[in-house]
Amino acid sequence: MADLFNPTDEHKQLREMVRAFTEREVDPQAEAFDRSEEFNIELFRKLGDLGLLGITAPTEFGGSGMDASAAVIAHEELSAADPGFCLAYLAHSMLFVNNLAVNGDDAQRARFLPDACSGKAIGGMCMSEPDAGTDVLGMRTTAVKEGDEYILNGQKMWITNGAIAAGELGDIFLVYAKTGPSDGREVSLFVVEKGTPGFSLGQKIHNKLGMRASTTAELVFDHCRVPAENLVGTPGKALKSMMRNLAIERLTLAAMSLGIARRCVEVMNRYATERTSFGKPLNRFGQIQRHIAESYAEYMAGRSYVYNVAGQLDLGAFGHRIDSDGAKLYCSTMAKNVSDRAIQVLGGYGYVGEYQVERLWRDAKLLEIGGGTIEAHQKNMTRDLSQLGQIL
Repeated sequence: MADLFNPTDEHKQLREMVRAFTEREVDPQAEAFDRSEEFNIELFRKLGDLGLLGITAPTEFGGSGMDASAAVIAHEELSAADPGFCLAYLAHSMLFVNNLAVNGDDAQRARFLPDACSGKAIGGMCMSEPDAGTDVLGMRTTAVKEGDEYILNGQKMWITNGAIAAGELGDIFLVYAKTGPSDGREVSLFVVEKGTPGFSLGQKIHNKLGMRASTTAELVFDHCRVPAENLVGTPGKALKSMMRNLAIERLTLAAMSLGIARRCVEVMNRYATERTSFGKPLNRFGQIQRHIAESYAEYMAGRSYVYNVAGQLDLGAFGHRIDSDGAKLYCSTMAKNVSDRAIQVLGGYGYVGEYQVERLWRDAKLLEIGGGTIEAHQKNMTRDLSQLGQIL
């Protein structure tokens, strides 16, 4: 029977498949790769065998042709075990594959998507810079057309999958660059591959608070020569494609928050049932009951919001920005709070790695920052609400 969280039998089967894979393959390796701050490339490529790397890409280009609800399911399930690994998956499947599938032309899709969907090529997206994050129009990377090429100059920062191993650049990226006045809105989008002259790995970022199983790096473009055929869409009009893809990015980041919160609720509920204090199970004490009950209620509220938005989201169209922002705004802070409560319920055991919640707590914080800060969501939503007038 279909429900909000499994709209069709296909969605239900997808969830069962990803959950089984996560329990069998993702859970056992999570702590080790978090500790070593390494990306599990071999495990990542297995997602290609499952059809997850191109989950929303058209089948004719190697994808699975599924919808936003399917993407949300995959991210919730993977993140319940290893949010860092899931973040690398999101950067590849949503920020590169889905972005190119929606905004590229058929020649670009045929050229780049099959390898990305199989896992042969590992991709990402380059928007943030050392001095420009939320302020997208503050980017300084430029692209100047010379004959049949564009010459890119600049730096991109905080790029997930920028380095997939020690000193090794990721395979392929979508890169945003200014192609008009530096203070204007003329931004263009390019596909840039490893090995392109002038494209190199800068610093690999270490010692992150969380999400350590996904690599983060600076990428450098120094007179980087990109074929004009790698321009995605119309020159100077990439802000439109950027905004379109931000909706599914933020929704899947919210789904990652759901996975974190669900696992934390499961852990604290189990612990409070089994652990006794003063001769009674912990879940008989009001303070503990409050932590567990409020966490479950907040998780379910966020889950309902995310899946409701996913069910209405057309990946190829505009709309629902207010609610993709809203879902991430609510769920990112919710996951942080729920993981914090889980540590409190477990006490000293919550503060160490054995029960996972300290890692989930560290990972949760990024979701209030990456893919748009909570302050940016508040700004966007308030502006959109002022234009709506009647909400319902």
